[in-house]
Amino acid sequence: MKYKILGNTGLKVSTLCLGTMNYGGKGFFGYMGNLDQKAVDEQIKTVTEAGVNFIDTANIYSEGLSEVMIGQAIKNLSINRDDLVLATKVRGTMGKGQNDLGLSKKHIIQQVEASLKRLPTDYIDLYQIHTADPLTPIEETIKTLDDLVRSGKIRYFGASNISAWQLMKGLSYSQYNHLDRFASLQANYSLDVRDVEREIVPMLQDQKVGMMVWSPLSGGLLTGKYKRDGQKEEGRLNSFPFPPFHEERAYEVLDVLTPMAEQKQVSVSQLALAWLLHQPVVSSVIIGATKIQQLQDNLKSVDIVFTTDELNQLNEVSKLPLEYPGIVLEVMTADRSFGTDFLNA
Repeated sequence: MKYKILGNTGLKVSTLCLGTMNYGGKGFFGYMGNLDQKAVDEQIKTVTEAGVNFIDTANIYSEGLSEVMIGQAIKNLSINRDDLVLATKVRGTMGKGQNDLGLSKKHIIQQVEASLKRLPTDYIDLYQIHTADPLTPIEETIKTLDDLVRSGKIRYFGASNISAWQLMKGLSYSQYNHLDRFASLQANYSLDVRDVEREIVPMLQDQKVGMMVWSPLSGGLLTGKYKRDGQKEEGRLNSFPFPPFHEERAYEVLDVLTPMAEQKQVSVSQLALAWLLHQPVVSSVIIGATKIQQLQDNLKSVDIVFTTDELNQLNEVSKLPLEYPGIVLEVMTADRSFGTDFLNA
């Protein structure tokens, strides 16, 4: 296993992170899977033995059951809690009351206490806002998260599924008020969906914020089991096509990945994951599976090495179409690009 520092912190996380959305199968998240405790124990045993120290969950996954099952697995397997980096989230609906959702001080404090009990643990390593809350000022949210860091209930806090301007606003508030700041952003990123490269990736690199990647295989589309001709193996994309993806672009990517995988004698999934691991902005890629064989296959992605030509092929076939303002900035800032001979042309 390989490790990276998460953003501008001193926290070392494995470059692969175990995703747990499919634990429990309760409520809305049942469509993702319904792994029982025995399967959860097996997954956590498999990844920790491979060197993974990073586990990601959320309070809304199976209505809190995912957190409970993770905590039980840690106990069942006699894993030292301090050897793990546990990440969970807050924002979603956790009850029928008016304040049982969102990012208000009231809801965040209620939910961090509930997550601590469910896991169970004395602290959460990375506490993430699951998305934005248009009704709560970002200042209230960050001040509350900073208070939780100072109290010792959380070590770091991060964000997920928010725009570049929202994250930048939060970072600025932290800086000018001498508060703890977002350590990471969890975002949808893959060879098929590279939209984050327009605004979010440059901002993360500039501000030294770590990136955690969710849906690195575009919901299974980049595993190769879904065919352009309509032949599809069993998989959740058949019944619930989420997250959004660019299907035709994915098939063009697969046209490059498939022969490359055959040549390297690895799986298509391993190559798709490995491409992300080769992106400097990426701190950790979240992998989740319903079958232990899938998980074992994904773990091998850390050993993939690309040639320069192979990376160029993948970058070219999956590249984003230019759009404003990027298409104008590329031309108008060429005279300030590192190493350019523009002025001497």
